[in-house]
Amino acid sequence: MSKQDFYEILGVSKSASEQEIKTAYRKLAMKYHPDRNPNDKTAEDKFKAAAQAYETLSDSEKRRKYDQFGHDGYQQTSSHGGGHGPQMDMDDIFANFGDIFGSMFGGGASHASAGRKTRTAGPQAQRGHDRHIEISISLKDSYTGVKHDISYGHLAACITCQGKGTKPGTTTNTCTKCKGMGQIQFQQGFFMYAQTCSTCNGQGYTIPSPCSDCNGRSRSQKQQKLTVSIPQGITPDAELRVPNKGDAGLYGGPTGDLYIRVLVQPDPNFKRLGDRLECRVLLTYPQLVFGCQIEITNIDGEKLAIKIPKGCQPSEQILLPGKGFKNLASKVNGNLIVITQCHVPKKLSETAKESLKAYSEEIGTDTTKAGDTGFISGLFKKFLGL
Repeated sequence: MSKQDFYEILGVSKSASEQEIKTAYRKLAMKYHPDRNPNDKTAEDKFKAAAQAYETLSDSEKRRKYDQFGHDGYQQTSSHGGGHGPQMDMDDIFANFGDIFGSMFGGGASHASAGRKTRTAGPQAQRGHDRHIEISISLKDSYTGVKHDISYGHLAACITCQGKGTKPGTTTNTCTKCKGMGQIQFQQGFFMYAQTCSTCNGQGYTIPSPCSDCNGRSRSQKQQKLTVSIPQGITPDAELRVPNKGDAGLYGGPTGDLYIRVLVQPDPNFKRLGDRLECRVLLTYPQLVFGCQIEITNIDGEKLAIKIPKGCQPSEQILLPGKGFKNLASKVNGNLIVITQCHVPKKLSETAKESLKAYSEEIGTDTTKAGDTGFISGLFKKFLGL
């Protein structure tokens, strides 16, 4: 065993933490590794000395004894069975510190068998993928809410093998070539590399007797039919989540979810703006001038009475509270906005023409003198070619 103090060998203080000791050893092991210093006896001795120092100082009980008895005292203690002592060779180093070399060289260990970990035997359960589909509904359906029938394809758990992938009464086997690792590791000098096991295709197991229905995949393609409830007030391009209706999990894993994107088609008579619902109503000129009571049909078929005030202008907005879309968060309905428009007839009887001409002569076309009705009467005069 080296006569030099272990703390000095690693280049750390006596109060160094466990992580500081490990870091110092990693640096020395990398520097003096035999693959980097072939046929260099000095480097090999330093490599062994660093390993002996780390073997003692990384163990809390051995470090306590080392600090208590000092370097020479600990040498005598370890030579009677307290440590590896002078017999510690390269195989001891690789076998005991495989985790250190594994993290340094990117493999399970720097030695062919050091630090190797195995997978859990058999297939690993995995969550199924989510499924995404689109449906199209009318603006009226988004206003009232609707039940919608859908059909889509997804992966369902195999009924024959109950999602196990094996023929009933049989099991999987751990791959004998990779010992369940899914990879075969190789070492060439200082470097290690791994290849996917060709026997099990990286799975770590084989299925000697796969299920005849799913061929060992544990799932099969199925067509699913569902009836989903579209809530009142759903917004265009909103997504509905249906739990556990996506792809079944692999080998008993949890099922994914179904996401439904809702497309809302435009309506010829109504328009949505946020939670507001808008529509337009055609009125005659006398209705706008004198005011009137009319009845309209809302998008859901409800009859609504509206009072048109006297002297109502085209494009005026009449508000009907609570007759718009329901807000999904607040559960409060927005407003229905009725926008007035003036109906201009394309054909008139001779009597109607004479009456309009007389009215136009009476009211005039100067809007600065005619008041609020001058603009509309001007429209009629232009229409009549006067």
